[in-house]
Amino acid sequence: MEENRYGRRIRAFRKLKRIQQTEFAKQISISVTILGRIERGEKIPSEEQFQKIADVLQIDVQELKGE
Repeated sequence: MEENRYGRRIRAFRKLKRIQQTEFAKQISISVTILGRIERGEKIPSEEQFQKIADVLQIDVQELKGE
């Protein structure tokens, strides 16, 4: 499942940067509920969301996706 792989990577990078889930959701302009679904692998972020996530985490999108 690609969703689960992306979610685990997003959560790991977020925790590595010590960003709370609520603050992170606010920074990438999505609800905490949606962020939780992404991190649990229930939803794949859009390309725009991937870019916002990568920008906030200060990493490349390819690194975030594990490419």
